[in-house]
Amino acid sequence: MLKDNHGRTINYLRLAVTDRCNLRCFYCMPEEGNEWLLRSELMTYEEMLRICSLLVSMGIEKIRITGGEPFVRKDIMQFLTSLSKLKGLQQISITTNGVLTAPVVPDLKKIGIQSVNLSLDTLDRNRFFSITRRDELPKVLETLDSLLYHNIETKLNAVVMDGKNTDDIIPLVELTKELPLSVRFIEEMPFNGGENHYQNLAWDHIRILDTIKETYPEIKKIPDPPYSTSYNYHIPSHKGDVGIIAAYTRSFCGTCNRIRLTPQGMLKTCLYDAGVLNLKEMMREGISDVDIKITLLNVFGQRAIDGWEAEKGRKEKGPVHESMATIGG
Repeated sequence: MLKDNHGRTINYLRLAVTDRCNLRCFYCMPEEGNEWLLRSELMTYEEMLRICSLLVSMGIEKIRITGGEPFVRKDIMQFLTSLSKLKGLQQISITTNGVLTAPVVPDLKKIGIQSVNLSLDTLDRNRFFSITRRDELPKVLETLDSLLYHNIETKLNAVVMDGKNTDDIIPLVELTKELPLSVRFIEEMPFNGGENHYQNLAWDHIRILDTIKETYPEIKKIPDPPYSTSYNYHIPSHKGDVGIIAAYTRSFCGTCNRIRLTPQGMLKTCLYDAGVLNLKEMMREGISDVDIKITLLNVFGQRAIDGWEAEKGRKEKGPVHESMATIGG
């Protein structure tokens, strides 16, 4: 079992397979998009499989595939099929915006994908366009229907943004009345690819919950699963649940079990750090699996205690220009 220097178990990898995305959500990247990585800068699927195999042998049990948008990368289904055959890997899950996902949902079910997080900030088509700068809501809803039809555990992730989609909080909660899914509201994070990093958060997890309670005063706290990043709730008689993720206030760091790997092979032991190790470069320099494992154990032994410490460390290195699309958001 992998442990860090604070005694926390590390058993969960978030692997971003691409920095590219077919949406342009304003809170994630500039309207013109990011400066996309060249193909040579990305890890190959073979390199990803090698690192995943190493990490699974060290104690990683769950891998979540993220982006960018994972389904914009060519041959992603072939990679997922290969990944699903890794001995010792207990769970593969995916985070997607749903625009390209509906046609492959039956194949995801076939290869054993247990859960999918679907990014959906609004049920209103005009607001969806305003947020994402793309008119793709019908395709996302088609993906949602297909996931539920194929009995794949589904979580809807909605970033709560002041003046943008707070009117969607209750309509999204209402989905849980008839649908067996989890709707999770996420505090907005300061990763939009520029320097517009706010100091005060208008909608934190407390305000989000208070807003839900105004319509559903009977909402009850339910136990949180181990390593959960969300505070979880249930409304009596509803088929689904509600979660609230304090991503900006960072109240879940004490049980954080996850590490991240960017498309260019940069290992992040915290979402807020600047990256601690470039595994792609190590592999391309011919470093052995044994030496890579030793190096990994060393960086796991120097992990920040929380996101605030990690963010302080990166700010000391200069201004932060980072988009969630490039770090597996």
